[in-house]
Amino acid sequence: MKLVRYGKPGKEKPGLIDDQGKLRDLSGVINDITAEQLGDAALAKLHKLKTANLPLVRGAPRLGSPVSAVSKFIAIGLNYADHAAESGLPIPKEPIVFMKATSCIQGPNDPVMLPKGSLKTDWEVELGVVIGTRARYVSQKDALNFVAGYCTINDISEREYQIERGGTWDKGKGCDTFGPLGPWLVTRDEVPKPQRLGMWLDLNGQRMQTGSTGTMIFGVAKLVSYVSQFMTLLPGDVITTGTPPGVGMGRKPPLYLKAGDIMTLGIEGLGQQRQIVVPFTR
Repeated sequence: MKLVRYGKPGKEKPGLIDDQGKLRDLSGVINDITAEQLGDAALAKLHKLKTANLPLVRGAPRLGSPVSAVSKFIAIGLNYADHAAESGLPIPKEPIVFMKATSCIQGPNDPVMLPKGSLKTDWEVELGVVIGTRARYVSQKDALNFVAGYCTINDISEREYQIERGGTWDKGKGCDTFGPLGPWLVTRDEVPKPQRLGMWLDLNGQRMQTGSTGTMIFGVAKLVSYVSQFMTLLPGDVITTGTPPGVGMGRKPPLYLKAGDIMTLGIEGLGQQRQIVVPFTR
């Protein structure tokens, strides 16, 4: 099942994508796609719906983040060995965990705004994991049972803020518009093997990143279990799991985003995003 939220920012309605790829309205069934709708029982009720009876949404409305009111946006750094190599950093012995501000979350095709004075804004296609059931000290064996589903994420990063401004990575990761999610949330029953997903990102039509979740250092089950040892994961929490090589920082010479650039990216089975880069505005 592919769940979406569509409409103007702040006024999104819930929907789903049917077997023909058409958008159907769910607002007569649920008010929104929130934490309460992500547990196994709630998702099972949605699975039982006869999608052909749901209203068809005409046109091509804006898509918002497929999950509303995310309480935590957790990120994993250097989770692909070849990306660590291009960054000139050692392969981590344990997952590197940092946070992205929830205020950076936006729709998959909304513009990405350069922070004021930014010169080193970068791209990162990543697999997003959405928690469906409260998880605390869960085992790696059971971890995937706590997942509601998966989505595509562009972990936009300002490298000067992240690396050169002293201390935590969070500074360069949570700027406004730096968390495009979607286009949809694909429930875990449709992604039985999350470690076998191809992923890619193009900049202005040129391929920058090509990778697979199969080359993660720490897989999804390990990450959910690991993070749950340090904080309680709540339904609707999002974990973005690291990026394959091909980021702008790793190129020689480095290449960073500028106003007018267009990023397109996607993950196998999870849909595509498209963002135009715009200059800072208040």
